Amino acid sequence: MLKMLGAVLVIAATTLAGWVQARQYANRPQQIRRLILALKRLETEIMYGFTPLPEALIRIGEQSGGAVGAIFLTAAQNMKPPDNSTAQDALQLAIGAGWKATAMKTAEQEIMRQFSYTLGTSDRKDQLGHIATAVRQLESEEHEAREEQNRYEKMFRSLGLLFGAFIVIVMY
Repeated sequence: MLKMLGAVLVIAATTLAGWVQARQYANRPQQIRRLILALKRLETEIMYGFTPLPEALIRIGEQSGGAVGAIFLTAAQNMKPPDNSTAQDALQLAIGAGWKATAMKTAEQEIMRQFSYTLGTSDRKDQLGHIATAVRQLESEEHEAREEQNRYEKMFRSLGLLFGAFIVIVMY
């Protein structure tokens, strides 16, 4: 009876681990899409809203929600007193603090870091060009993430169960 309970626990644990890993593959394209939409909202705020950058980042963060929204909210908070960070520093600090909460990889992080170097340092037309470049790069990463999701998500779900069964077989 105790052996059976142990076997069930091992299989349940490895299956759960497989599902957690598969969920990471499913979350990544969704979060990249949220990031793209957030940048497009920023583009709209810059182009038509004439909204100060901290307020625009707050709006975008609230609309985006989740880990992506938290990055923009943190950046906006970093730009306000007492920190009074520049837009570049505020966004880089926010990326550093909040990126681990996302399912995104370092490629997307690097795109956002590169974008942060240009945020708030040039005129509106130039800013729109930088946002468009970041969006194109993120769309490319989203395409790759969707391919990885299609390739690996189902595999990890199955592997978790199979690995658990393998451990149980080896143990008995």
